[in-house]
Amino acid sequence: MIFPEWIKSGDSIGVTACSAGKTAPVDLIRLDSAARQLEKRGYHVIETPDVRKNERGRSAEARVRAEELHSLVRNPEVTWIVQACGGDYLAEMLSYTDFDEIKRYPKWYQGYSDPTGLLFTITTNCDMATVYAGNFGDFGMEQWHRCLEENVGVLEGSTFTQKSFPMYKNGFAERITGYEDYQEDTPVRWECRTGQCKLSGRLLGGCLDVLLDLVGTRFDKTAEWCERYKDDGILWYLESFALSAERLTCGLWHLKEAGWFRHAGGFVFGRPTFFSSENDIGYQEAVESVLGELSVPIVYEADIGHKAPRMTMINGARAELTTTDGKGELLLKF
Repeated sequence: MIFPEWIKSGDSIGVTACSAGKTAPVDLIRLDSAARQLEKRGYHVIETPDVRKNERGRSAEARVRAEELHSLVRNPEVTWIVQACGGDYLAEMLSYTDFDEIKRYPKWYQGYSDPTGLLFTITTNCDMATVYAGNFGDFGMEQWHRCLEENVGVLEGSTFTQKSFPMYKNGFAERITGYEDYQEDTPVRWECRTGQCKLSGRLLGGCLDVLLDLVGTRFDKTAEWCERYKDDGILWYLESFALSAERLTCGLWHLKEAGWFRHAGGFVFGRPTFFSSENDIGYQEAVESVLGELSVPIVYEADIGHKAPRMTMINGARAELTTTDGKGELLLKF
């Protein structure tokens, strides 16, 4: 497993838009604020040309998006590449991505939601650790949330333990200034069917909606990667954006039958963003109907993914996760 060097003051952070770009005035304010916040911490920010463009859900044509990514890959001053935002079409640019070059110049890649397509593929194709955490705009809030401090701390090599948060943001609130925090409104409570559990293994995962698009493609090296680390066991972390109970059930079945979960040591599910069911099936019921037979621990409502704040998950890192009385703790091991 390739772990890029820790980032440090004086390094450059590359911001690119492999999926959608940002054009709304409030979002541009947030991007500018994020750059200022990180520059105060001693980093330089390099933004690729199409971050602030968006045409039908794409920052640019797929080939251009890949070229802009590779301009950061080849830049020796860039040690951390962060996605501008999510979207729907990142998968298109994978066809033009040079994974040999990415492996040749190890650096940290970060994002969540649609950027799963890039992060997950880099880890399983290049055997390189990647970061499932906030997109660049998250760093634009005026007063950083603890999860952002910990995010930077993890990549600087100073933070290895993260604890669950007291509250989370359950709904969506319109930004007015661009400097807003997460506006948390709901108590955090992790759930485990045994009440208390301990999981360990190599972390791997991301947004299920995106992972389902990757399975069976030429970029799908998941079963082989899991076989390589079977002695550690795979600690899967997953979250869904808009999967219904029916789609969630069939999607997990698809991944299981593709061999992805053969060496699973446990599962951690983030809070779903949009969830519905035509058959009155709950989220946990849908998951258990597919994964219950694996007889491994399953945790729900964890601080992962779309409903912020979110923990910093490192694909490829060994980890221990414990839950007690509705709270969780994650220990990363490098």
